[in-house]
Amino acid sequence: MKHIVSYSGGIGSWMTAKRVIEKYGKENVLLLFTDTLIEDEDLYRFIDETVKEMGTEYIVTSDGRTPWEVFKDVRWLGNSRVAQCSYHLKQKQAAEWIKANYSPDECILYLGIDWTEDHRRKAPTKNWAPYRVEFPMCEAPYLSKQDMLQALDETGIKRPRLYDLGFSHNNCGGMCVKGGQGHFIHLLKTFPDRYKWIEGYEKEMQQFLGQDVTILKRTKNKVQENLSLETLRKEYEAEQLEQIDLFDFGGCGCYVDGEEKALISCGG
Repeated sequence: MKHIVSYSGGIGSWMTAKRVIEKYGKENVLLLFTDTLIEDEDLYRFIDETVKEMGTEYIVTSDGRTPWEVFKDVRWLGNSRVAQCSYHLKQKQAAEWIKANYSPDECILYLGIDWTEDHRRKAPTKNWAPYRVEFPMCEAPYLSKQDMLQALDETGIKRPRLYDLGFSHNNCGGMCVKGGQGHFIHLLKTFPDRYKWIEGYEKEMQQFLGQDVTILKRTKNKVQENLSLETLRKEYEAEQLEQIDLFDFGGCGCYVDGEEKALISCGG
């Protein structure tokens, strides 16, 4: 039996891998990484060092496109509500590789959803059937993200830098379109060049589609409206903070959202 961990480069998937290896032995575990090709450079360093430390089999698969290329191909700007990059670059890639190499009775899949996200277990369990999916971080002993980071510190491996820089997830170089207003303001302050790039890309997609599409939305005077990254930046620079929800960080749902065909959902 092969125990396949969806290995995202995040702290939750790392701790999931550690628990699975402790239970079944490294020779029976495989770490599967689906690369979006826009990850922070330090994520790749983190994966390389942790894979070496754990000493288990490691597989990388990629669609060959970035999220930005996917959005143009499907003619839809990914946003905080729907982002087809999750389906094409994560869900579909993982499903194709696993189904090509293992039947449902030959493997068990492990996702990095933890006990604070217990409600997210239902979708991947349903979508992966008849494959069996387990969630080690939903089991005791229950650990917070800080607990997991402290456990990583004990190995001597440096934390992924996005965590130390205040990002809640170590994915897509801090540019995940699932983020909220607070997330993008933090990106603006931390990586202004990345913010400038994605602000320009949003404008490019508006021209490409011929529509006033935006990554973000907000409710103003009880009416929902589009919120461009240019407008958000200008309001922040003008210190018009009463219009910005700095506590809206959104969240990555690459492996558990039931988007598109819901072919599979595997978390980490």
